[in-house]
Amino acid sequence: MSLHKLALIRYKTIDECLQNYYRTWTLDDLITKCSDALYEYEGMRSGVSKRTVQADIQLMRSDKLGYNAPIIVVDKKYYTYEDKKYSIQNSPINKQDLQLLTEVASTLQQFNSFGYIPELADLITKLQDTIYVQKFQMNPVIHYEHNTQLKNLSLVPIIHKAIIQKHTLTITYQSFTALEASEFLFIPYLLKEYRNRWFVLGRMHSSNKEILWTLAMDRIQHLQVEDTTNYIAPPVSFDSTTYFDDIIGVSKSLDQASTKIVIEVKKPDAYYLTTKPLHLSQEIVEEKEASIVFSINVILNFETERELLALGECMKIISPTYLIKKIKKRLKANVNQYE
Repeated sequence: MSLHKLALIRYKTIDECLQNYYRTWTLDDLITKCSDALYEYEGMRSGVSKRTVQADIQLMRSDKLGYNAPIIVVDKKYYTYEDKKYSIQNSPINKQDLQLLTEVASTLQQFNSFGYIPELADLITKLQDTIYVQKFQMNPVIHYEHNTQLKNLSLVPIIHKAIIQKHTLTITYQSFTALEASEFLFIPYLLKEYRNRWFVLGRMHSSNKEILWTLAMDRIQHLQVEDTTNYIAPPVSFDSTTYFDDIIGVSKSLDQASTKIVIEVKKPDAYYLTTKPLHLSQEIVEEKEASIVFSINVILNFETERELLALGECMKIISPTYLIKKIKKRLKANVNQYE
């Protein structure tokens, strides 16, 4: 195993710990976390020595790797970042890494010229823009939508690996509406990104096997990867390639059926929907002089209502009736706040 790779895992782990300001971190805590990470990623059971982690911290503080990490010790015991916004992930790319990225981008570009994987085009463009920005110290010419404040992005590769290897997860989770956090055994089946937030779809080990839950990644307080002993296969009716096809957002149940929603949108706002549809099922039903009538077939959920309400006064729901009543009620409640 490359020592460089093991060191990178330790640096990344220490960085993630020090970004978590909800708890304090002693040297022993960091040693334990690094040992756990090496076991999880590389199966190493020998752990990490105190001297190794101390050396890692000193190296991260130095300019040798270009990190210059502002790691301080509070009360002669607790490690943290003096700059709350700092992360080694924000550090500039060094020349060696930049050359490697250039070679990777070139290889991907050649591979993608055959059109095998269309999704690579966006990745290659992002990578090339990053390389030019770093190489020529120029401002980026592409601005992608991203959320730098999003919590727990580091959990995405961990959960992805757990799904592939069919591991269960012990999760401590607290939704926005829950008064306190709860811990449960969770079987992950699918990762989903929506509006720069990540979600994991799966089932509670103790619940009905036909009921799937969608957990927001940023509401996870703690996650532990377990073995495959308690793994349960997804329901027969579950198809990861089509599960989200009939919804806007992430909220649905297996037994929910889609509904045909018809809306009328005034011009010129309607032209916006023709270039950026609400959903892949969107169709033009009728084009009038001052408006366009659209239809979509989706499961009614919170995200769908939010998208419709976002259209504001330029939109009118034609059907179904119960959705009209629900939207009217929400609009009235909104107007009442200004009375």
